[in-house]
Amino acid sequence: MGRISCSCLFPASWHFSLSTQVLPRLLIPSIRQLLFSGLVLCLIGLLYILLVSGKGYANWTGNENHFHRHLARVTDVDATDTSNPNLNYGLVVDCGSSGSRVFVYCWPRHNGNPHELLDIRQMRDQNRKPVVMKIKPGISELAKTPEKASDYIYPLLSFAAQHIPKNKHQETPLYILCTAGMRVLPVSQQEALLEDLRTDIPVHFNFLFSDSHVEVISGKQEGVYAWIGINFVLGRFDHVHNDGEAVVEVNVLGSDQQEALVRKRTAGVLDMGGVSTQIAYEVPKTEEVAKNLLAEFNLGCDAHRTEHVYRVYVSTFLGFGGNAARHRYEESLLRNTAARNKLFGQHVGETPESPLLDPCLPTDLQDEIGPAPQKLHLRGSGDFDHCRQILQPFLNRTSESHTSLSGVYQPAIDYSNSQFYGFSEFYYCTEDVLRMGGDYNASKYAQAAKSYCATQWKTLRERFDSGLYASHTDLHRLKYQCFKSAWMYEVLHSGFSFPANYKSLKTALLVYDKEVQWTLGAILYRTRFLPLRDIQQESLKGVHSHWRHSFSFVNNHYLFLACFFIVFLSIMLYLLRLRRIHRRTAQRCTPSSVPWLEEGLGSPTLPINL
Repeated sequence: MGRISCSCLFPASWHFSLSTQVLPRLLIPSIRQLLFSGLVLCLIGLLYILLVSGKGYANWTGNENHFHRHLARVTDVDATDTSNPNLNYGLVVDCGSSGSRVFVYCWPRHNGNPHELLDIRQMRDQNRKPVVMKIKPGISELAKTPEKASDYIYPLLSFAAQHIPKNKHQETPLYILCTAGMRVLPVSQQEALLEDLRTDIPVHFNFLFSDSHVEVISGKQEGVYAWIGINFVLGRFDHVHNDGEAVVEVNVLGSDQQEALVRKRTAGVLDMGGVSTQIAYEVPKTEEVAKNLLAEFNLGCDAHRTEHVYRVYVSTFLGFGGNAARHRYEESLLRNTAARNKLFGQHVGETPESPLLDPCLPTDLQDEIGPAPQKLHLRGSGDFDHCRQILQPFLNRTSESHTSLSGVYQPAIDYSNSQFYGFSEFYYCTEDVLRMGGDYNASKYAQAAKSYCATQWKTLRERFDSGLYASHTDLHRLKYQCFKSAWMYEVLHSGFSFPANYKSLKTALLVYDKEVQWTLGAILYRTRFLPLRDIQQESLKGVHSHWRHSFSFVNNHYLFLACFFIVFLSIMLYLLRLRRIHRRTAQRCTPSSVPWLEEGLGSPTLPINL
């Protein structure tokens, strides 16, 4: 009969041969062999799932975590659990022109992933209300008595200290940031106020506070912080994006990447207040922009990573707010009417019987402007299109391309792949009276504004008394809605050059039912390096749990499985060989050779052939 011979040099040097008579028996394994083989296969499969499929599972859970983090920021209305030892806190004091407010923020410990930002939220008290306190007047009112600055700010910090656990005070950063009211003061008066704060606050409070934590920020900084806060709440800094989600290609200066970075599209911000108008949006493509108009910053904790580097165009236009624009317009009416009356010997506007017709006021509304000696009487003619036309010179546009209000350079906007949010007057103009806030439609908005302007003032008052407008609408809004509607339209379409068919502007007062303050962006930016501590700790903890990443062959799961199956086959063949030897030995040990054990004789020689 023939024999089958096998030999192998790996993983151990061995040789054996099988008879064709024995082969059928080996091909019919016993139940014990089947159980053993199944156990080994289960172990291999378990290792494969843990080591190879673990990465995919981590990615899946990562997407879920991103979703839940975003959802938590949107629906986070529960009271803050101050007993949680892993919760961190931060304070930002907004010293504005009319008053100061303190905002208390909190965030859980960073998860150690350098690709993610801190999950900062506004702290809420036991009644689920945001922990905020405001005092009046503005700190700039103390310009002549700077030694009272710390006494002025004390109630705000005392209020915040009561809400933050005492054992957390020492590690809670405090930032005092002053805006418009302080900017108009001379530098010497600014420094006197700030120095009093730097000196006295550490005496009374144990917050994490240094000289650099109190300053007067520029309009550009304020705009950047507002942009950061809004996009953070919208979840635009979470770079795990789903199919169908809007993305942009970004060229990051100084990056080693040859290809453009693809990430979530951020939202631009339009904000029109009473005095100024501001625009801020990301400039994804490399473009020459004046340094005073461009803010380039890294929100990530690692300066060498570029995934959170943003280049944002920010420009603030003083005098282009709704009330300031109306003031400039009225001054023009006074000046031009007086000159025309003097030139032609007329008396237009000098008495209520001969008023000056104003197309920017509702039909038949009577108004008076100017000081008593030069008082000018107006009567509305309610012509929206004419009002728009006479407001265009107040935009101070130039004939140069890529410019906006006052001829300021404005980088090109990809209107086909962009989104903007309009706040303050952009929302009030569309919602308070016209009741069409939200998705902006230029043609519908213009038609509604035209209809409002042309309506008799008596009718508008009746509607107002009947409560047909927003609850916070007052007579001032009713009087100047026509003017502000035309001004907003011109600033948007003639000033910033948004096309009339642009469909991606949302006017809003809140983002996800929450008022987003620039202070959120400020603390997110100023605490961006704090995750480094948690990342280092996570790295030390993960040395053993992530040992597999040090072996490059594990990443190739085909090679990994092949090695395991070779080892498994070798073990099985070796066990079968031992079993064959044992059976041969048992067959040669007949019953007649056993009595020597009982008689205490030496063991007989057993012939064994290997």
